[in-house]
Amino acid sequence: MSNRSNRVLVPQAKEGLNRFKMEAAGEVGVNLKEGYNGDLTSREAGSVGGQMVKRMVESYEKGL
Repeated sequence: MSNRSNRVLVPQAKEGLNRFKMEAAGEVGVNLKEGYNGDLTSREAGSVGGQMVKRMVESYEKGL
């Protein structure tokens, strides 16, 4: 039984998540390309993920 933690639970949201990731990457200066990005450093990948989380938290706090 495979337990993939990075699967999209709502398939219709996949395109939106990819757009969101590309926007976050642009904000932190990381050059992402469509498809495979395995050549990124851990720091670059982490900065993109961190920016995404930061924006999600900000969005949630605005809704409170």
